[in-house]
Amino acid sequence: MPDWHEAPPMSLLMGVLEDKARARLFYRYLSTVYDEVNRFIWTEEMRREALGLLSIDRDDRVLDVGCGTGFGTEGLLEHADTVHGLDQSTGQMERAWEKFGKHGRVRFYRGDAERLPFRDDTFDVVWSSGSIEYWPNPVDGLAELRRVAKPGGQVLVVGPNYPSRRVFQRLADAIMLFYNEEEADRMFREAGFEAFRHLTHGPAHSPNIAITTVADVPEE
Repeated sequence: MPDWHEAPPMSLLMGVLEDKARARLFYRYLSTVYDEVNRFIWTEEMRREALGLLSIDRDDRVLDVGCGTGFGTEGLLEHADTVHGLDQSTGQMERAWEKFGKHGRVRFYRGDAERLPFRDDTFDVVWSSGSIEYWPNPVDGLAELRRVAKPGGQVLVVGPNYPSRRVFQRLADAIMLFYNEEEADRMFREAGFEAFRHLTHGPAHSPNIAITTVADVPEE
């Protein structure tokens, strides 16, 4: 397995799945098996660790950006009464509808992470797991998460940690965005965040495969 811990700075090349049309096509087919595949990479234990970085009240307004089939959403519902879920893939959202229904505790929206259809200062918590790696302009996307979060709120993003071995770096660069803590620092600062921290974690077979960043939204 690749060593994900001591990752060098990420390449600036755009991976094939950072093109939104290609990503939508990819997820149209992946949605049928996504939950079965995803549980080997993004596990329930990892989700619990990420949720443990947040402070969520039952009545908080919570947004899940790139909600997909609802794996992250499911965890958020353990802490909040209602979750707003947004995704650009109708295939992924159809699977989420099967789990939660269209008009239950999850309110669904089809949209783009880099152009969120919400007003400024709307949500207490903004969560995004397994989505940033497909954004062509991740700093713009992070700035959007900050925009729709309330001052004093929290933003959490889970993305793929950049591998240290050159052969895996080349593969990563060709597919989508991978990044390390140094690159995460740069992106979050450029998006307007001042206080944030990182956690690298993963399943037993690759314990540093993911990087989770939780950021405090500056008070105005």
